[in-house]
Amino acid sequence: MTGTGRDFGRFYADNFPVLCKQLYAYTGDAAEAQDAVQEAFVRAWTRWAAVSAYESPAAWVRQVAWRLAISRWRRARTALRFVHGQREVHAPPPGPEHVTLVAALATLPERQRRAVVLHYLADLSIAQIAAEESVAEGTVKSWLHRGRAALAAHIADERMEGAYDDGRL
Repeated sequence: MTGTGRDFGRFYADNFPVLCKQLYAYTGDAAEAQDAVQEAFVRAWTRWAAVSAYESPAAWVRQVAWRLAISRWRRARTALRFVHGQREVHAPPPGPEHVTLVAALATLPERQRRAVVLHYLADLSIAQIAAEESVAEGTVKSWLHRGRAALAAHIADERMEGAYDDGRL
């Protein structure tokens, strides 16, 4: 290790814990403080010839770390404002029918489930599904037929179980 590298290593070892404590007191977040101080030391290392000649290299690193923390805080605040601005529309929670349908769809083989969802929920035609899946239209019709039959059976079973549970049967 060169003399310059040794000097920086000693400077780092002596000042990193102290600067982290100071920045932690400023930010209130230990991980954020360590990240900012570490980044400031990286910047000091790239300019060590100039920084080491300053009256107080530690003050330079502290100032850079504080500015980094402020910059990160501003970016986070801006991001939060953006996110909060995007949350204007609230979707209602799913109803029992939706939950039953999703559970029934989960029982279908993947291709049948995809065909049913694309046809009935995405409003794609049989021809569009066939083109998207690279299959014949007859294949899509078969998937839809089998999928509808399986869904009907599953939902009928669910209703019967509910009737037994409610004491109606």
